[in-house]
Amino acid sequence: MNVDKAKKRIEKLAKRGFKGYPSLSFEYFGATADTATEVVVTFKLDESAAPQAQKFVSKSDAREDETIQSVLVKTIERTDASTVAVVDGVSIIK
Repeated sequence: MNVDKAKKRIEKLAKRGFKGYPSLSFEYFGATADTATEVVVTFKLDESAAPQAQKFVSKSDAREDETIQSVLVKTIERTDASTVAVVDGVSIIK
């Protein structure tokens, strides 16, 4: 899937706000605020369930990595997530 298409689809779903469970959230991490080399995907089946997390690492910017963005879209589809959240910006890795 094209990077721009994947990013637009994720952004559109995130703009809907909280729609219940299951929910997915994406948070980008990097050494600087300009480049995200990691993305952490957190899945929560319901309100009382423990969150499950998975990390994807890229040598370049993960926000522009076609493979990672395609995996994020496929994860949304496969989990049938009602809520998708994206943390704004890039969190600095300490």
